[in-house]
Amino acid sequence: MRMVDLIEKKRDGKELTKEEIHHIINGYTNGDIPDYQISALTMAIYFQGMTDAERAELTMAMAASGDTIDLSEIEGIKVDKHSTGGVGDTTTLVLAPLVAAVGVPVAKMSGRGLGHTGGTIDKLESIPGFHVEIDSKQFIELVNKNKLAVIGQSGNLTPADKKLYALRDVTATVNSIPLIASSIMSKKIAAGADAIVLDVKTGAGAFMKDIEDSKTLAKAMVDIGNIVGRRTMAIISDMSQPLGYAIGNALEVKEAIDTLRGKGPKDLEELCLTLGSYMVLLAEKAVSLEEARLKLKTVIENGKAIETLKVFLEAQGGDPTVVDDQDRLPQAKYMFELEAQHDGYISEIVADAVGTAAMLLGAGRATKESKIDLAVGLVLNKKIGDKVTKGESLVTIHSNTEKIDEVREKLYESIKITASEVKPPKLIYATIE
Repeated sequence: MRMVDLIEKKRDGKELTKEEIHHIINGYTNGDIPDYQISALTMAIYFQGMTDAERAELTMAMAASGDTIDLSEIEGIKVDKHSTGGVGDTTTLVLAPLVAAVGVPVAKMSGRGLGHTGGTIDKLESIPGFHVEIDSKQFIELVNKNKLAVIGQSGNLTPADKKLYALRDVTATVNSIPLIASSIMSKKIAAGADAIVLDVKTGAGAFMKDIEDSKTLAKAMVDIGNIVGRRTMAIISDMSQPLGYAIGNALEVKEAIDTLRGKGPKDLEELCLTLGSYMVLLAEKAVSLEEARLKLKTVIENGKAIETLKVFLEAQGGDPTVVDDQDRLPQAKYMFELEAQHDGYISEIVADAVGTAAMLLGAGRATKESKIDLAVGLVLNKKIGDKVTKGESLVTIHSNTEKIDEVREKLYESIKITASEVKPPKLIYATIE
């Protein structure tokens, strides 16, 4: 089949077959189909869209383009969770030991992060000795033994998606729902999960700023998951302001530990209980969301969740004593307070701008080569709706340099104070099952 004919077919709004989609992805991955033809195709998809069947086949073709993870030797239903990202999104650090503590096997493949702060692996590596360099055999053994293990993402996972995304990034076709949904779901499918819980963010700090766009993306991913045989559901959660209080690697680890003890930020705890309840339900460890939630709250209250975290850290070379002695985590040299310039109520905390301020401190990567400072970051002392008085601390800045003028300026631009009372934003906007 000729690529020009397939481009023309999609340009005219017709449906590509399974064989045609797999021919395109295989040919592009192997280098047989040039960038300029795939660019034409992605632009046609941008304008014409794709059917549910096309999206599912594109997802499976990209998942099959590289390594896939076989988790069949792990006992029970494996449930994965994916977040579309944001600022202070510490949910994985809390959820993994939390749901593992009630018997749900968590076989997590994670990567390092570009952007405001590091990825899950960067955060975990704040813990002295912790590593993800384990082979697949040990990975499976640890999950069967402890219900939890984290491994680094394979370099050859969904290579077609990597090539396609790089091309979309320079051809103005990133913001295509079929291509975004297939990109995300191809990695989840390749990672071997039986069921998937999606946390789709909306708001200033999210990839999708508009709630209706977030719902459309969530439904597209849920449909793909269910069509290809993975039980999938999604929630739409707020990212108009950072989640929790901490933004930064070691700081987020501290916050995750506090949350597993039942002493964390209420928004982070509530989101983790909601996502976790669906994970427990999909893993068939509860017959209702209410029972699942009760199980999660019980393991927080009786200490089993925090003990599961310690066992997990030690099994992968980490120092479990950091859980009880958080001073053993990386500490920044300086702490500065960002003081409120007048009385009022917090009306806005622009999440992505706050994330940029954290990155300026060294908490994140601007490029793949950037080195992360695990100790630095920000801790919010106020959230939207809170009352403040002049001189009160809005943010504690953890820095390894005294030169923070640019960070202060960015934070003052990001945090708005108004004279009248403000209602806090909703945390969860919708559920898509």
